[in-house]
Amino acid sequence: MATVLIIGASKGVGLETIKQALEAGHKVRALARSAEHIEISNPNLVPISASATDEVAINEAITGCNAVITTLGISPTFQDVTLFSDSIQVVIKAMQNHGVKRLISVTGLGAGESKNSGNIFITKMLRPFFLGTIYDDKTREEDHIQNSTLDWTIVRPGILTRLPAKKTYQVLTEKKKWKIGFISRADVADFLINQIDDTAYIHKSPVLIY
Repeated sequence: MATVLIIGASKGVGLETIKQALEAGHKVRALARSAEHIEISNPNLVPISASATDEVAINEAITGCNAVITTLGISPTFQDVTLFSDSIQVVIKAMQNHGVKRLISVTGLGAGESKNSGNIFITKMLRPFFLGTIYDDKTREEDHIQNSTLDWTIVRPGILTRLPAKKTYQVLTEKKKWKIGFISRADVADFLINQIDDTAYIHKSPVLIY
């Protein structure tokens, strides 16, 4: 089993990914500002309370890992956002320093080349109005990842739900098939955990929906 660093791990997709990684037998290092509030007791879990842009903490956490999963998220804002691009630059540098190759990063449908995919109202009007600065930075994050020498996979979920995992979701890699849809956080986590050992989606940016 692998040793995995999950960044942005205290709630949402990150928390669900911790649970499923542990169930799969992996050793998990969970980094988040509020990691001390993760209510999971497991000898294979090491919570790390730190910022995702803390170079010292990231370097220490990555040492000895087999893979890194980033699941950062923030609340909607009209302010400029740099968290995603700042953090991924720290992560990429640390991975290169420590010889860790496998990076799995969650962005979203609407970032990068998927900007105009899916429902026109959501991707061209609603999302830019409420999440424009966030997705601008997610696009910068994707650029840094794609320009790295890592074995990366960028994961673009549709609209997230709290439903249980179905494990029957679509993994859309062809741009012409990308569309808006729903997917549970649990199923996103299922895909992320599968990518630790799966090489099928290296250097690809699939969209996940039902």
